[in-house]
Amino acid sequence: MSESLKVISPIDGSVYAERPIASGSAIDAALSAARAALPQWKATPVAERGRYMLAFLDALLAMNDDMTVELAWQMGRPVRYGGEKGGIEERTRAVVALAEEALKPYYPPEKDGFRRYITREPLGIVLALAPWNYPYLTSINAIVPALLAGNAVILKHAAQTLLVGERFAEAFKRAGLPKGLFHNLVMSHEQTEKLIGSGRVDHINFTGSVAGGRTVERAAGGTFASLGLELGGKDPAYVRADAKLDHAIENLVDGSFYNSGQSCCGVERIYVDARIYDDFVEGFADLTRKYVVGNPLEQATTLGPMVRGAAADAVRSQIEEAKRKGATALINMKVDGDRSGSPYLAPEVLIGVNHQMEVMREESFGPVVGIMKVRDEEEAVTLMNDSPYGLTASIWTRDMDRAAELGNQIETGTVFMNRCDYLDPYLAWTGVKDTGRGVSLSKYGFEALTQPKSFHLREV
Repeated sequence: MSESLKVISPIDGSVYAERPIASGSAIDAALSAARAALPQWKATPVAERGRYMLAFLDALLAMNDDMTVELAWQMGRPVRYGGEKGGIEERTRAVVALAEEALKPYYPPEKDGFRRYITREPLGIVLALAPWNYPYLTSINAIVPALLAGNAVILKHAAQTLLVGERFAEAFKRAGLPKGLFHNLVMSHEQTEKLIGSGRVDHINFTGSVAGGRTVERAAGGTFASLGLELGGKDPAYVRADAKLDHAIENLVDGSFYNSGQSCCGVERIYVDARIYDDFVEGFADLTRKYVVGNPLEQATTLGPMVRGAAADAVRSQIEEAKRKGATALINMKVDGDRSGSPYLAPEVLIGVNHQMEVMREESFGPVVGIMKVRDEEEAVTLMNDSPYGLTASIWTRDMDRAAELGNQIETGTVFMNRCDYLDPYLAWTGVKDTGRGVSLSKYGFEALTQPKSFHLREV
């Protein structure tokens, strides 16, 4: 087993950072410290836990300039976007605001001679397995609500974004979080699987691939630990004939290509009413051609490299397969470094696509989108549901009632109207089918991180 993990930068293939893998004794010590810290943390009022989280937020935001550059080096997002500052702040403040109401006891109707209520008890130790694509935001989804709910947290971050875990640890240290409640551990896959199967953690939150989710589920088998799994996506959009066209084009281009398409809820397939199809495609392609692909450290760059060459090659393969089966590529942009084995990949828009092509069925997780003409709503809904995934779906229309009606027919965790590729922290973040199980954010996220405990007290 390797004794260290390396961050290979997609910018130039260099080793940007290297960290030693935690020893078995270090992992044991972290688990013991976390378990020991739980009773006092459980006794800490929710409002006080919230103050720690807001102090953590202030500390993290103070590092944002450095974090933004680190993100560019680690996973390729252009520095012009300023990192993940806005989402970090929005989500942290939202879950802090939600916590007291979500965690308060429930009292059923009064019954003479009895006092009855249900409390929400922390689960214990939460293991957060975070991905590289939105490394701060996905971590926030798990870590802050878990701590607010009275749990301790072990963070194992993706090898590609090792420095993110260190930033979290430093921010919690500056915030004065009581010792033992948060640990950032650099672990191999083998160590992580062993920890999941050890029975020493009480809840596992994983964001990643379907294959990764199955591995986590197998590793946890027999431990009775609860799971939160956010896995693959192939998120669809349906543009109705009454859509505000400019708005739909602008937002769907961004929803398809932001972060080089490496977004769990990015738009990967678009179905457009035949009456506006030609105008939509023309506008979509024109706007896509304005992207500047290049070094993410340069302010002019709007699309950086994908995380690694193999990921870009997988997208290239989907594009070529679609073209062999009759699809037409509209962009064909030539950029420096766009070749086999390179993470630099220009955005591509495909038309003439169908559901016999991988690009319309399998997760792309890169800067490509297929646009398909549909006759009516029935065909659109059928195609949107023709997928093993279900994270989000967006409907572009001026008719809110109709969007809600169609949303009831779509197999998805979130229904958007006239927006996409966004998490509202006051709403449940969840998925259906192979996208996973469990929920984060909103008041329901706290339910997933706690255990109900009933009190049935009788006077005599």
